Amino acid sequence: MYINGFQKLTILDYPGKVACIVFTPGCNFRCPFCHNASLVTHIDKDTYINEEEVLSYLKKRKGIIDGVVITGGEPLLQEGIEEFIRKIKDLGYSVKLDTNGSFPEKLISLVEDGLVDYVAMDIKNSKAKYMTTIGIDNFEMASIEKSVDFLLQNNVDYEFRTTIVKHFHTLQDIQDIVVWIKGAHKYFLQNFVDSGDLIMDGLEPISVDLLKEMKEKATETIPCVEIRGI
Repeated sequence: MYINGFQKLTILDYPGKVACIVFTPGCNFRCPFCHNASLVTHIDKDTYINEEEVLSYLKKRKGIIDGVVITGGEPLLQEGIEEFIRKIKDLGYSVKLDTNGSFPEKLISLVEDGLVDYVAMDIKNSKAKYMTTIGIDNFEMASIEKSVDFLLQNNVDYEFRTTIVKHFHTLQDIQDIVVWIKGAHKYFLQNFVDSGDLIMDGLEPISVDLLKEMKEKATETIPCVEIRGI
């Protein structure tokens, strides 16, 4: 299990939990607006953190921290993720997994084995614009669709979320997305923020007014739509 980032405390990234965040390197997508681009395109093995360092920290923080967020990059690329999460669960922690949904078999296995308590899946865009948005030509949508279908069956607590970028997203895209994920309990819209660590320069957020209009239209199909970051 490769780890190249560790945030020891967050109250924002795991709903209802005080948590820490484990960052994994590498991703099979190349989203131009990725805010963790260095985890995707400039992987430095010299910065890797031993998983025992993370586990040692968790052993000392029992009763203070409730959960662990595993994010990336794309965590499900990691071959040792099941064993790593099992060690975390054995310590009594809840686990939240952030994923792009492109590895449905791994996702389903982790959930069915009781190793993941909360899943946050990115819906990058409407189906028609997915390949452009993830920076991958000829991408097969079947994997994403399978992950969406699985989560909609309510096998685990979950949320869908979309980062909105002026260059990529329109009101119609959001309307198409909510029809696709109809039945979801939670859908979050988050406006693009330039982290300074992007794959593509020159990207911008949309206006707050348009973001609010997107939310209003989305709630016609999915009752629980929220905006993050404003």
